[in-house]
Amino acid sequence: MQTPAINVQNLSKNYGPVQAVDDVSFQVPHGELVGFLGPNGAGKSTCMRILTTWLPASSGYAWLNGYDVMYQSMEVRKRIGYLPESVPVYGEMRVREYLAYRAKLKGVERRGRTARIDNCMAKCRVMEVKNRLLSTLSKGYRQRVGLADTLLADPPILILDEPTSGLDPVQIGETLATIKELGGQHTILFSTHVLPEVEKVYDRVIIIDKGRIKYDETKKAIDAQEASYLLEVRGPADAVTAFLRDQPDVASVEAKSIESDLTGFELRSRDRKDHREALASRIAAKGWGLRRVEVKRPSLEAIFNEVVRRRQDAATPAPAPVTPTEPAPTEPDKTPAA
Repeated sequence: MQTPAINVQNLSKNYGPVQAVDDVSFQVPHGELVGFLGPNGAGKSTCMRILTTWLPASSGYAWLNGYDVMYQSMEVRKRIGYLPESVPVYGEMRVREYLAYRAKLKGVERRGRTARIDNCMAKCRVMEVKNRLLSTLSKGYRQRVGLADTLLADPPILILDEPTSGLDPVQIGETLATIKELGGQHTILFSTHVLPEVEKVYDRVIIIDKGRIKYDETKKAIDAQEASYLLEVRGPADAVTAFLRDQPDVASVEAKSIESDLTGFELRSRDRKDHREALASRIAAKGWGLRRVEVKRPSLEAIFNEVVRRRQDAATPAPAPVTPTEPAPTEPDKTPAA
């Protein structure tokens, strides 16, 4: 069995009394593109900094390409490309000059160095600013220069913390396309707060919250989850609801009023088959108007919101029971009788 590209076992990190990472374990096989998600303060960046040898763990172990991040940190660094959330660059250097300097540090062979730098600049679309000072570039361009830097030594593992931060919509699309292309050639672990970005490129998603892994699933398994069907029907709400619940291929029906005579429905089938055409024909035969019919597939946003909602529900204390109180005793009337 092949050793995983990233192997994390019982990893924890404390900052004094604060536990940022709590007993995290996961493995990433070679060539997999993993979205690493979580709300602010969940522990994503701390995990990435431990994996890239920036921070020591308080306990636990992590190996990248078989090398221990604690005891073999120099070997780990030779095999990773790391893009931090805030890219540290030398503002007084020009883009090509900076990448040439970084290529020397990373041991890129002199014979092919120039071609490698040009290739990385082209992939990350910074060729048009190659002679500009880094201090004059926008945050988006600096982010792309940082991504080019991660690719210089052609490392087998890429760890990208918010790689699309500061990019405009066109640049985001281009950067995601680049990451997707790199997915088959490199093992990629990347974090982002923008869930639709992950849905475009990921092979697998890991959601971390309060320092613990709360969800870990592949795209194939998520796509295979049962879909629901959204309908909007114009007609008497009670009659339409009863009709849909009587259909033999419908397992459940949830209704929501939209307008006075328009009702929205979410249905689940009994056999996971697509019955939209049959349902539409039956509804039309009843003389009701059908304004909408579509499939609602499981989404990362819904999964993410469910994970966060469970956290918030667990954190909300139950209301204290109300103890009934007896009325205070009434003082006897001491007014003298007339």
